Amino acid sequence: MIEGSLIVTGASRGIGAAVATSAAEQGFAVAVNFASDRGGAEGVVDRIVSAGGRAVAIQADVSVEADVLRLFETAERELGPIRGLVNNAGVTGGITRVEALTMQAIKAVLDVNVTGTMLCAREAVKRMSTKLGGTGGGIVNLSSLAARIGGVGEWVHYAASKGAVESFTRGLAREVAAEGIRVNAVAPGLVDTEIHVRSGAPDRLKRMAPTIPMGRPGTAEEVAAGVLWLLSPAASYVTGTILEIGGGR
Repeated sequence: MIEGSLIVTGASRGIGAAVATSAAEQGFAVAVNFASDRGGAEGVVDRIVSAGGRAVAIQADVSVEADVLRLFETAERELGPIRGLVNNAGVTGGITRVEALTMQAIKAVLDVNVTGTMLCAREAVKRMSTKLGGTGGGIVNLSSLAARIGGVGEWVHYAASKGAVESFTRGLAREVAAEGIRVNAVAPGLVDTEIHVRSGAPDRLKRMAPTIPMGRPGTAEEVAAGVLWLLSPAASYVTGTILEIGGGR
């Protein structure tokens, strides 16, 4: 059992749920964060606990500072010192061209994907930095291949938010490298999760599959494996890195 806890934001389904489950299998006590899907989060917790692990579901909207503070305080109280953070919570803002973007969609994407990532990272650094009395740890942010490809014709706004996440990852990594904290990001490509249906494009996996050199979408578990590697001692000399998991796309 790993001493301390791991917070996974947006962990009620998809990649977040796969990360939480995999982390528990590797010995982490896991704070399964969710914004609204309590049933999904509690289902993840049930699977972890039934397999002998430790986990708790914690509601918090990562774009709200008070919620983030409560998330970290609850995780510490229930599971022990924070040793890691996976900033997985994110929204796409829907599929649309830029000229049809609404202010509501722009704000939602930036609030959750960028502000939420920064707020959670801030609280993690406060607790893990050896400069501030912590014992170190790891942060993994979820980006997307869209940050490099651009999300043309679908979600340029989402791609831009993930570009910000990558810049933040590189900068924070250098800022805390001497304080026992490694900061990296994973950039998934086309992955078989609910995000496509929830964005209003249920046929997207089938439509986009021919653009992937490996000829298929990835799985949440394949992305989770990359996240857990970045958190592990095997990646002890890796920081400020964007790990692409996209089938060669």
